[in-house]
Amino acid sequence: MDTILRNYINGQWTESHSAKYFPVINPATTRKLAKVPAGCLQDVEEGANAASLSAVTWQTTPVNQRIQYLHKMKQLLESHIDELAEICTNESGKTFVESKEEIILATEHLEMACSVPLLTQGKFAEGVASGIDEFIIRQPIGVGACITPFNFPVLIAFSFFPYALVCGNTYLVKPSEKVPMTITRIFELFETLELPKGVLSLVHGGKDTVNAILNHPSVNAISFVGSNAIANYVYKLGTTNGKRMQVHGGAKNYIVVLPDADIHTTVSAVANNAFCFAGQHCQAVSTVILVNEAFERITPKLIEAAQAKKCGYGMDPSAEVGPVISNESRKRIKELIQQEIDEGAELLLDGRVVTVKGFEDGYFIKPTILSNIKQDGTLHTTEIIGPVLGLIQVETLEEAIKLINSRDCGNSASLFTQNGVAARKFRYDILAKNVGINMGMAAPIPITTFCSRKDLFLVALHQQANQTIDFYTQTKLVTEHWQTE
Repeated sequence: MDTILRNYINGQWTESHSAKYFPVINPATTRKLAKVPAGCLQDVEEGANAASLSAVTWQTTPVNQRIQYLHKMKQLLESHIDELAEICTNESGKTFVESKEEIILATEHLEMACSVPLLTQGKFAEGVASGIDEFIIRQPIGVGACITPFNFPVLIAFSFFPYALVCGNTYLVKPSEKVPMTITRIFELFETLELPKGVLSLVHGGKDTVNAILNHPSVNAISFVGSNAIANYVYKLGTTNGKRMQVHGGAKNYIVVLPDADIHTTVSAVANNAFCFAGQHCQAVSTVILVNEAFERITPKLIEAAQAKKCGYGMDPSAEVGPVISNESRKRIKELIQQEIDEGAELLLDGRVVTVKGFEDGYFIKPTILSNIKQDGTLHTTEIIGPVLGLIQVETLEEAIKLINSRDCGNSASLFTQNGVAARKFRYDILAKNVGINMGMAAPIPITTFCSRKDLFLVALHQQANQTIDFYTQTKLVTEHWQTE
């Protein structure tokens, strides 16, 4: 009998009011793991109403008490990490090591959230005018929600809701219908925390659930991570309804390699970044810009490193690249590769045809490398979400910087060199959100410094459209006036 997932609302597990279900598929075996409800308005109504009712009590709970729940959450994740990592691997296709890393990152968000109260303290300005003092008081927004993607079943939710809870807000988590099982198990573990009812709820579903969250009057702030098309839709509908929106859409990540870069360090960093999580992460480098003779020095070694990556089922300890999330995703990636070839790119390493023994039906794609990709071509202007790497050769660092700055969705850009002057120029001139400088000289661990320009985790869909939710607090300005004699 199929496992049927349920919502967690108001401190109890409840059946969805939807009669429609989606299958949850293991992308390595193609076996159905469970059924998740498609969701509906009534599910969200119950979750949002419970969160709204509990918000008043939760925001008056002393912050030190709220933090204690997060400490216990961290302990639960750590004590069940192997169990959770296996569930994550089976529903997302990641390797077991990658799944464990994701859960560890989630615990780090819980730790970080415990320090947030220091940032929510108010301010006082005395004598701003004759007889007038001003107080700035930070207060909770009320009810928040996150709509999370398939590629990080755990991490994305934990990059949002712990901060909201610490600041006195209540919260709804809506996981991707493709990977709902790990977060469901986490909520089962959280039952032992005895959180006040309605403070943290889990609502499953697809588009109907998303629309219900975006339209519900009690949900005041929403965070979303996903594709450009859906990000645009979510942002427009949410802002139309007066929500505070934090929307993260498509991204492109670049690595620039100068001729003096250390080969071992560069190749290792590029291959590991481009092909981990099967390229299905927002920081995956999709374009490497090789300056002048760096192309001849780096390309052959990069092909060798990519060829050495073993595709396989994530629970196999030797597997380094798992499957992509679905057959539809695999088909899309193959079409993007072929379209780029049709546009004139050279296929250096073809990973489109792959068979993993014992998992012949799995949605696998091996690392793929193309060179001479067009600067305005499909691969360079599209977020791939797959293990595909494009190479571009340019003559100068200035040309590389200009190319990156011309793109709309520049999430991160890193430079590999041993030249301090070039590193400084890159750091100041590049417009990407996250800037990395690697001056490693055959070091076993790359020496990389990241400085965030605007966002600590993900790139916003549009810079001008990114309404940052200040730890889910709102600011109240209180003016006090004393009549002076």
